[in-house]
This record gives sequence, structure tokens and C-alpha cells, in this order.
Amino acid sequence: MGTTQITPVPAETLAEVAGFGTRAVHAGSSPDPRTGAVISPISLSTTFAQKSPAVPIGKYEYSRSSNPNRDEFEQAVASLEGGKYGLAFSSGSATTATILQSLSPGSHIISGADVYGGTHRYFTKVAQSHGLETSFTTDLLTDIPALVRSTTRLIWVESPSNPTLSITDIRAVARLAKQYSLFLVVDNTFLSPYLQTPLALGADIVVHSVTKYINGHSDVVMGVAVLNDDEIYQKLVFLQNAIGAVPSAFDSWLAHRGLKTLHLRSRASSENAQKVAEVLASNISTGKVLHVNYPGLEVHPNRQVVKQQHRDGLGGGMVSFRVAGGRRGAEAFCQSTKIFTLAESLGGVESLCELPALMTHAGIHASERIKSGVHDDLVRLSVGIEDGDDLVVDVLQALDRATRQVNGVSR
Repeated sequence: MGTTQITPVPAETLAEVAGFGTRAVHAGSSPDPRTGAVISPISLSTTFAQKSPAVPIGKYEYSRSSNPNRDEFEQAVASLEGGKYGLAFSSGSATTATILQSLSPGSHIISGADVYGGTHRYFTKVAQSHGLETSFTTDLLTDIPALVRSTTRLIWVESPSNPTLSITDIRAVARLAKQYSLFLVVDNTFLSPYLQTPLALGADIVVHSVTKYINGHSDVVMGVAVLNDDEIYQKLVFLQNAIGAVPSAFDSWLAHRGLKTLHLRSRASSENAQKVAEVLASNISTGKVLHVNYPGLEVHPNRQVVKQQHRDGLGGGMVSFRVAGGRRGAEAFCQSTKIFTLAESLGGVESLCELPALMTHAGIHASERIKSGVHDDLVRLSVGIEDGDDLVVDVLQALDRATRQVNGVSR
């Protein structure tokens, strides 16, 4: 019986012929030409030999400018987002900062109001001091025409938003951006490229806190931007090197390893989050829960957009809800969970819970928070890949304990 020869798919054609899982495993990866190692070695060297002045032996000179592990990660995530270029940074915040640094002083930005607290902080406390001004709105589609100025250069979108899981019709915003000759940046952190690819919907740049779903193991702080435009790329790659907010070789290697299982983890966390959201929604009638934010629920106000934008209409792994009993009830819930860990961040294999008003969004003035739906009683859940039934049991017992504490009932 003869053996079948299998010809490897060339890396440059993977994006055209391979499914997401195949690209997640193979894009940016190839056996080491010297040793044959299937998994790339970690290239810790900061500098690389040259055969004559300014003529390196290979393509690398100095690791701030480029590094084998960073290059491989950038190629892989660009493939998954359907982009031409990937640029990795030392954090999601550094990614945001570098993009805004590319704007001229005096530029104006339009942003959704319900964004990550760190993004809001950068817009209002840092970028503003560099001559950039941001207008926030809770309704981008309605308000963009009225907010556009002669100095407006960029629209910033989070979809789903952090932490109220509001959904923006990216394709519709992209049409408005093009109408006014503006760049559109979409923060895709809450979903990952497995569930949503904003470039295909008309975005110019997609950004991620790699720390979250892309790495997926809560052991790397890192960010990435993916794009197609050659001119924007040249500007950002210059700033990447000039500013120097780049990830280490080891972090790049870890993030690339995490990326290889992204499709499996994203689907598992989404399926678990659906179960958790449904059981939370069922407790609105009991009075233990006031409201649930989850894009996978049919009652979500933009559920039809979710079905168009998200793979298989999945809602992602993030859930937020308002618990009865105000801030006291929310604190009691988070202190009563047994599987969900009270901690900031999200997107790891483990389940986490937090209070945005006191933690991730504490730096935003209370009136602004509440206007965006970030109430004192709002709990944010990052649903992991544990057994879904166990997570449901944990949520139910925590709700029960929180209700008892608020009502002064002892066990």
C-alpha cells in the first residue's frame, strides 16, 4: 500500500484557502530551517550579527525594530483578522497610544462613550494634553454627522462595548466614516478575530488587548493592531520602532502559542456565557437580577446586528448584569462566587468577575459612568472554559448568598 505525499500549504496562501482553525495553528509558523523544530524557538537575542557595517547576516539587526517571534505573531494575527499587516505592542494601551500619536496636534476624535476605562483615561487625560480632543457619544450612528468637525480624523468603536456589551453596526459606521473621509478604528478585544473581523466590515484598523482572548492564559500583557493600508502601516511601523513600546520575544512567543487555540477557547467561552446569561435573565422575575447585558440573548436590542457581524451569531464570553441590592448586592455577589475569581482583566481560560464602577472604570466620573450604563450595581463576568453547568451553579449560589446578605438573612 503506497503512502500519500502531503504538500504543505505555502504560508502566503493560507489566508486564501484555509479555515480559521488551520490558520490559527499554522499561520506565521513553519519548522525551524536549522533544527527542524516544529515549534519556533524563543529568540532572546537583542542584537544580530552583521557581515559588514549596516549589512546584517539575515533580516534582523536589533530586537526593538523587529524580532523573529514578534514577526511570526504579527503574521499570524494578521491572517486571522484578514489583514495585510500586524503590529504588536507592549500592551493594548500602548497600541491605543501609538495610533493616537500618529494624529496631528489639534485633531478631533469621535468615540463611543461606553469604552474600556483605560481607553477613556487615555483620551481624556493623556491625548488631550497632546492637543487631541475627543467627543463621546452613546449613539454613534445618530450623532456622528453632528459631531464631525473640520479637524475630525478618526472614529473609535468598541463592539461589543466594555462593560455594557452594546453592539455597534460596524458596517454602517464604516459607511459614515468614508462619507466624511475619516479613519475607523475598531477595538475587537471582547470578541477576538474568531467571532468578528472588523476589517471585512469596513474598518481601517482593528486593535486588541492581546492580554485578553488572543493570548487567553492571563500570563502576557500585550497589544496588536491589524490593518491593510500601506500608508497607515508605514506611519505606525515607524512609531512602533521610534516609541519602542514593543513586546518581548518571550511574550510574543507565548501569545502566538495562545493564538493557536483561540477558536476552541472562544467558542467554549461563548457557549458557557450563553448558559450563564440565560440563567441570569431567568432571575429577573425572581427580583435577584435587574437587567442582563449579553449579545447572545434574543432580547438584546441589537441582536439582529449580532447575527450579521458575529460568527454563528455567538455572543462572546463576556456578560454583565445589574444585581438587586445596589452596590452592596454587587459586592456580595462577587465575594460569594466559588469558581469565578474576583479580579480585573478578562478573556483567560478561567472565569472572572468584577465591579466596573469600583475597578476597571473607577477613573470615570460617576455621572459619565451612569450615563453609559455603568451603574454601581453592575457586575461584569468573563466566562471561562470550565464546565458550563458548574459555572451556572456558581452564579446561582452567589446570587442566593448576595440576596440573603442584602436582606439581612443568615444561613
